[in-house]
Amino acid sequence: MSVPQLPEGFVFGTSTSAYQVEGAASEDGRSPSIWDTFAARPGVVVDGSDGSVATDHYHRLDEDIALLRRLGVRGHRFSISWSRVLPDGRGTPNEAGLDFYDRMIDGLLEAGIEPMATLYHFDLPQYLEDDGGWLNPATVDAFAEYAAVVGRRFADRVAHWVPISEPAVAAMMGYGTGEHAPGRTLIFDSLWAAHHLLLAHGRAAIELRSAGATSVGCANNHAPMWPASDDEADLGATKLFDTLWNGLFLEPMLLGRYPADLAPLLEDIVRPGDLATIRQPLDFYGVNYYSPIRVAAAEEGAETPFRFVPLLGHEQTASGWSVVPHALREWLILTRARFRAGLPPFVITESGASFEERPGPDGVVDDSARIDYLRSHLEAVSAAIARGVDVRGYYVWSLLDSFEWAHGYTTPYGLVHVDRSTLERTPKRSFEWYQGLIAAQAAAPS
Repeated sequence: MSVPQLPEGFVFGTSTSAYQVEGAASEDGRSPSIWDTFAARPGVVVDGSDGSVATDHYHRLDEDIALLRRLGVRGHRFSISWSRVLPDGRGTPNEAGLDFYDRMIDGLLEAGIEPMATLYHFDLPQYLEDDGGWLNPATVDAFAEYAAVVGRRFADRVAHWVPISEPAVAAMMGYGTGEHAPGRTLIFDSLWAAHHLLLAHGRAAIELRSAGATSVGCANNHAPMWPASDDEADLGATKLFDTLWNGLFLEPMLLGRYPADLAPLLEDIVRPGDLATIRQPLDFYGVNYYSPIRVAAAEEGAETPFRFVPLLGHEQTASGWSVVPHALREWLILTRARFRAGLPPFVITESGASFEERPGPDGVVDDSARIDYLRSHLEAVSAAIARGVDVRGYYVWSLLDSFEWAHGYTTPYGLVHVDRSTLERTPKRSFEWYQGLIAAQAAAPS
């Protein structure tokens, strides 16, 4: 086996999120989230599916923890359903929901796995969206209340915390383009949602630390931005989108300021003290990485000044992402060079690839393309570490084939195949490869 050289103590993990795997959408007091409402609209999910059953993780928790134990991972990142814990978005906690996460956390610990809990992974309670959602600053207060409830219950057992997963995706795709829930198409007015998500991150970090949390980070989606050509218009469009997707979230969290090019657009949004709240100390900087993005200038009269064009010459995943491992290495090295002392250790909180594969006649799911993706990206992380970048872990997206937002179940990312009819779990070849890699790293001389 080709084994990437990674340092002793490097954490190999897996990731999931509540709406994508849990199911039990109407059980034990859970209220609807924006994804329950959004997925019910005709045409917004390509296969017409939703997360009402998902992988039935809620009822198959013990089976899935046994898979994690068998895999040998040291860490598992999951998200907590806000609608399951606080069905009204705030107020009296739902004990049945808290009990489920008690069982999950205790089960992971018994299996020797460090829990990493995400508080928000796109599933805002619908009651809060009805009052404006992330456009309403009151949602930030509600999120701080939610963080306090969860922190008091679990901070003594959860090793690592992520307040908000991928605020760029939640704001821009949920409130900007409408491709994700709640489906609003506000374009640049989605900056209101982006600021409130960042502010909620800071408020939650404060509440979690007050409850005793000792490791609080983030999980921001980042991508290298590559211009379509050397034309000034393409270069300018690329710089703008890079600022929106990367700088808008990096700079406030790490430096306590918004990028200079965007600051004028945020003058009416930011209140005194907001940026100090956002810039909470981070114990790790989580990066969700999938692919670089190629950007060109848009046609005259378009809603946005940029458009996205294919990256040619690279393998494509079922999600349409290009497989470019060296882009991850470069992004890590350049970001470290830019932020230096302001940057905590990196953790790759999500990375993986979707490929359409099914069990063969012998029942084996041969997903060699996923193995190649994971090996090459871990080698990219290893190369960045060799250049002085402090990377502490890599969490594969995902443990299970699950509901992938607007793609539904058409773009499986899992190390474990889930049959859509029976929900039977079948570990893939990539599961065996990752299991072997973890064992080999554990056996390697220090």
